[in-house]
Amino acid sequence: MRHGTPTAGGRPDGGCFFVGRDRELRRLRTDLESAGLGTLAGRPAPHSRVLLVAGRPGSGRTTLAEAFVREVAGRYPDGVLRARLTDPGGMPVPTERTARDLLTALGAGGAPPGADPDDLTAVLRSELARRRVLLFCDDVAAAEQLGELVPENRDCLVVAVASGPLTGVPDIRPCAMGGIDRAAAVELLRSRVGTSPRLTVDPRRAESLAEACGDLPAALRMVGGWLAARPKLSVSDATAQLLGTPDGHPDTGGTSGTRTPDFLARAFHLVAGSLPAPAGRLLRFLAVAPAGFVDAQHASALTGCSPETAEETLHRLHALGLLHHAAPGCWTVPGCLDPLLRAELDARERPAEVMLARARMLERTVRRLHACRAVTEPPGSPARTKLAGMPRPLRFDSAREARDWLELRRPSLLAAARLAVAEGAGELDTLLRRLVHALGRCFAAHRTPEEAAPEVYRLQELALQVAERRALEPDRAAALLALADMDAAAGRLAAAGDRYRRALDAARACRDGVAATVIPERLGDTHGRLGDWARAADWYGRALSLRESAGDPHEVARLHGLVADAQARNGDTGEALRTWRAAAALHRRLRDPAGRGRALGEVGRLQQRRGRPDEALRSCREALAEARRARDPLLQAELRMCLADVCDAAGDPVAAARHRSAGEELRDLTER
Repeated sequence: MRHGTPTAGGRPDGGCFFVGRDRELRRLRTDLESAGLGTLAGRPAPHSRVLLVAGRPGSGRTTLAEAFVREVAGRYPDGVLRARLTDPGGMPVPTERTARDLLTALGAGGAPPGADPDDLTAVLRSELARRRVLLFCDDVAAAEQLGELVPENRDCLVVAVASGPLTGVPDIRPCAMGGIDRAAAVELLRSRVGTSPRLTVDPRRAESLAEACGDLPAALRMVGGWLAARPKLSVSDATAQLLGTPDGHPDTGGTSGTRTPDFLARAFHLVAGSLPAPAGRLLRFLAVAPAGFVDAQHASALTGCSPETAEETLHRLHALGLLHHAAPGCWTVPGCLDPLLRAELDARERPAEVMLARARMLERTVRRLHACRAVTEPPGSPARTKLAGMPRPLRFDSAREARDWLELRRPSLLAAARLAVAEGAGELDTLLRRLVHALGRCFAAHRTPEEAAPEVYRLQELALQVAERRALEPDRAAALLALADMDAAAGRLAAAGDRYRRALDAARACRDGVAATVIPERLGDTHGRLGDWARAADWYGRALSLRESAGDPHEVARLHGLVADAQARNGDTGEALRTWRAAAALHRRLRDPAGRGRALGEVGRLQQRRGRPDEALRSCREALAEARRARDPLLQAELRMCLADVCDAAGDPVAAARHRSAGEELRDLTER
């Protein structure tokens, strides 16, 4: 897919007419087959071969690379991975995001959400080290980006596309390219113009038109589509109009007073300038489309037209070579045209109009996300009732259709959230909060928790940025708590503890009693996992006090157990014994025999540790009686084993053997 989703196997839309690159393809084949410098020196490189297709935007560099990838993909049985390393707007894609997306395409786990980029690239290299894959990296911005992704496996191949050389990548094989040869350029024009004889009856004029396009495939496609839409226009008149179109760059003069024209910009301005005003306005606003991905609903929201009109216009723009086809009903903005569209948008649209278009697009996206989640709810539920009242184009007929929609648009949806934070200047924060919430719920509805976790982590980081920018303490507490939970689950305990404390401060500042009650217990868990049982007992004690103030006896009883366990692990058996007894008394008042049995069992264990076997024996017998009342065979088995240990310590091996045998029988029964 052209909008940069890494995919395992398959290939993106190959509908572009491909011609005139035989020399470059032969060069790439030779570079693939020839031995590297290290191999010739007797020191084979420990990493995969890297082939670079270098050329300026519009030269067809990606199309050439894709053609070569299709040609050699059969040699790599584990498939083709694709990633775009530059976002629309020219910003390099963070390594963490690229590595995460490639791991997802491989179907590999092992990298928790929020992992360090170095850890992610290490996991990616480990996965690639045992596979034979072809890694295609488009729009590489810097050598460092590529160097971190190159597999340490000679059975893999990396094909990279960039504007220039990538110095610093070892043993890279560059293939520089410019325009295609003149005959191929005319053939490309002929393929775009169709059956019209205009190019065949006057081949010299056709060559002049190709020359005016700089023999650049992107320019040739646009001009060819523009000429096909004007069947009565002669080739010579088309050439004159193209040569008379400014390319948008000032003439800097120089010693000769001339400069090389920007062929791509000149062709773009000719074609874009010929559009009707509504179509031209929609074209400019496509610069706002997240990740350059657009469908009829997006386009409709950007300009306020109907979806039917938007779809008709998108088909027309595609026919003119201004869009690439991505999937049925979906298109992407060619990367080479993105800077030109942004320049046009800045020059011809007011910032307030651009912001309004962003807001309309986000609002439409949130509504579709609500429909995407609602279709997973049971029939007759409030969500399904609300879904039935939505306009038909926004609804989904099945959960499968909604999931496919979500997966296809996942990169653009995440890009929409990132752009709203980075470029919204705070004006879109309310919509962004709704988008993050809706997107998170969609991922939870259509994916497993493990699949959804990386995206949810990214979304919570964005929500935290907005909450801190707008000083929204409830949102800040919620985002910090969610991130801390995921950090703790991933084993990043120090980071989790810091976020829990910040979340607690935010919860107290906004008087969020629920969060302020939950967080101390999470801090106790975190310190316990770090082995700091004194602090764990302190935080559990704070959580216990809050639960007592809230009047929640069941939670108070449970927290008594956590406090007592932390005290015992910290070596304070006296305090732990008193706390377990308090827990047992509370379970008795709550008429919870299983809870009381567990608490009394812990009392017996502590009494045994303190050298009081007779008291331990009484406590454990009482605990066993409670377990029988609760009809909990697993707890009975555990307490029988505890009684066996106490009897051994009391010098009664016969009773110990009896209890141990009974405990083993109960365990066997529960395991069947």
